[in-house]
Amino acid sequence: MLIGEVARRSGVSARMLRHYESLDLVRPSGRTGSGYREYSARDLRRIFHIESLRSLGLSLREIGRALDDPAFAPSALVGDLIRQAHERIAAETRLLTRLRRIEEADPSDWEDVLHVVSLLRALGSPSADARQRAALASADVVPAPVAALADAALRERDPNVAGALRWALAQSGEDGVAPLAKGLGSPVAEVRGRAVRSLAELPGDEVIAHLRTGLADPDLEVRGYAALALGTRAVTEAVPTLIDMIVAGRNDIDAADALSELAGDTASAERIATGLVGRLADAATRAPARGRLTQALAGIAGATASRALAELSHDEDRAVALTATYVLQLRAAH
Repeated sequence: MLIGEVARRSGVSARMLRHYESLDLVRPSGRTGSGYREYSARDLRRIFHIESLRSLGLSLREIGRALDDPAFAPSALVGDLIRQAHERIAAETRLLTRLRRIEEADPSDWEDVLHVVSLLRALGSPSADARQRAALASADVVPAPVAALADAALRERDPNVAGALRWALAQSGEDGVAPLAKGLGSPVAEVRGRAVRSLAELPGDEVIAHLRTGLADPDLEVRGYAALALGTRAVTEAVPTLIDMIVAGRNDIDAADALSELAGDTASAERIATGLVGRLADAATRAPARGRLTQALAGIAGATASRALAELSHDEDRAVALTATYVLQLRAAH
């Protein structure tokens, strides 16, 4: 077969076939009387082999070794190709995400595009200071790439940067709810906690629904963030978790304050006091948890709380008794 026929059958251009020959990858087995290249069926099979290996991402040098070196082992090379493919996919995924974030910002001109790109780069900086400055400056990017801010908030470990990102998201209003809510489905408790804390800064009834999801989280810290946020929104479903937080000593002062806010009417105060007293009576509740529960009763009005404090003023645990006595004295003074 002449080179034109080989090119037609193999799909490899005559120019590329000549390049293969210059690299000694495949040489025509013979020449015609006129000096034209003449390829055999074996040559054609080798060309197909070359193209097959090229489709896997092998370089032409690697292909030459694979075809000509009997000792060449494919396993290590295939492993390298897999790693390289993963790296390319990751790079393309990052690029695709960045393009989508730019699209979501709906820039009106290329100057807007450059502002968004600059912000995205800063949010991904290894410097916490740079990330914090970017979060604070995002309010000047109109419209701000809310999804990018949400992604950054869900992965941010530095507390100062996280606070700046939550502030930036709060400026976006309800637009940040949906991208943040995706974090509630993360298998990582820290990410779910960041999602809840960020959602707590946003307005709207939709936020309450997502915070209720956080209230059912298997991780107490995540549940605690949700309970504190729901407490400020007068959602009484948060009460059991707030009491759990007091017993566990996790943000117990904030939890006690939230219970005090929820005890705004007589019926709510009685329910909350009953819950606190029940945990005090539980044999599994030990000091200093009993002391924290006693302190929490101080912020709850009503007969149930007062009776419990009177009984606790004679508690065998001196710290509990002193706390209850002090609270009763304050109540009497008012």
